[in-house]
Amino acid sequence: MRADAQRNRARILDAAEAVFTEFGPRVSTEEVARRAGVAIGTVFRHFPTKDDLLAAIMKRVLAQLVEEAGQRDLFDFFTHVVAQAAAKKTVVDLLAGSGVDIQLPDAVDHLKEAVGRLLEQARAAGAVAAPVGLPEVMALLASVCQGALHGGWDEQLQARTLAVIFAGLKRS
Repeated sequence: MRADAQRNRARILDAAEAVFTEFGPRVSTEEVARRAGVAIGTVFRHFPTKDDLLAAIMKRVLAQLVEEAGQRDLFDFFTHVVAQAAAKKTVVDLLAGSGVDIQLPDAVDHLKEAVGRLLEQARAAGAVAAPVGLPEVMALLASVCQGALHGGWDEQLQARTLAVIFAGLKRS
């Protein structure tokens, strides 16, 4: 892909994420194009449908999380992911309500591998009890992210919820 096409794609994804978060699921792709500073045809060349655009956003979010996992410990990463879920609420809600069944197994597998590495590091440091496995950590992470997506979630509730989860993960 040419350098200008790569820049346009990145600008479209940045704009789409911001526009969906700001205006919600009813926003048009024309607004995405306007915000990205490109013609609507450019958006459709990269993403033929709104569902394609949503899938690309979710894939990028997952890839960013995998990259960020390498820079954090398990507890910090967990907190960060929950905050991201709350911040990206509109995009995730739009994806869920779009009727599209987006399959991103490679991206999800990479995230599981990254969380698995963080879990092993936490165990080695004595910060997590030995019986705690990756399936439990992923289930907790998914559950608390779902909580962040729904109404009534604020920083205090997030902090209290994470404190309960972290206490359960730590060695007795």
